[in-house]
Amino acid sequence: MTAGPGSRPLELAVEAVRYETDGHTLLHGVDLIARPGETVGVVGPNGSGKTTLLRCVYGALRPAAGRVLLDGVDVAELGVKDRARRVAVVPQDAGGTFGLTVREVVAMGRSPHKRFWEQDGPDDARRVAEALETVGAAGFAARRFEELSGGERQRALVARALVQDAGLLALDEPTNHLDIRYQLEILALVRSLPATGLLVLHDLNLAAAFCDRLYVVRDGRVAASGTPDAVLTEELLREVYGVRTRIAIHPDTGAANIVYLPVDGARAGD
Repeated sequence: MTAGPGSRPLELAVEAVRYETDGHTLLHGVDLIARPGETVGVVGPNGSGKTTLLRCVYGALRPAAGRVLLDGVDVAELGVKDRARRVAVVPQDAGGTFGLTVREVVAMGRSPHKRFWEQDGPDDARRVAEALETVGAAGFAARRFEELSGGERQRALVARALVQDAGLLALDEPTNHLDIRYQLEILALVRSLPATGLLVLHDLNLAAAFCDRLYVVRDGRVAASGTPDAVLTEELLREVYGVRTRIAIHPDTGAANIVYLPVDGARAGD
């Protein structure tokens, strides 16, 4: 996948972001940095605030306090189209796609770069076709998006983000519903793009293998941050996730490899 004209990695700075809803505080002054070109993972238990943080980053939610900066520009001050030129999003669920083909959904990624009435041109069509091929979706490009399996939808949404040519990719569980081959290919692709990547991930082994740095979120706060080797320790996983593990360096990848041990009182295979 080739980069579009002018696309370049952006620096993301999340500064003391707090988010509240219905009297509940979901984020408590979170700080996060993603340097240009880095792939940064956000991990943590269910309900810890990972997706809320990601939504604050790409502007779907407005923080009660703090700010999100892209190359020093406050996201809250950007218009919708201007923000979309900077940030491409792969959400867990896609709205506004009913009745559209996969090719049409992917082509939506070009809209931030066009005037309202402007039609797709040959360069747009080339970019869409290239993105579909890159994520393995070319074979079902003519099908309706709502007819796809979860994994096929996920690949189409990644393709839409690719053609957007944004400097920051914000991905919420991009490997969800994907088989192992496409999990590895999508994450390798994200790392190879000329963009900064911010990924919410559940699979800690994938996070260790593909992320430059990790932020561990628990109860709306950053419990730890740093390189995967520094962050993913047996003590931290026991404290944050309540699980026992054995962690070693994988001999082939050089990344931390986590083996989960049976819950106390249970046997493997039960």
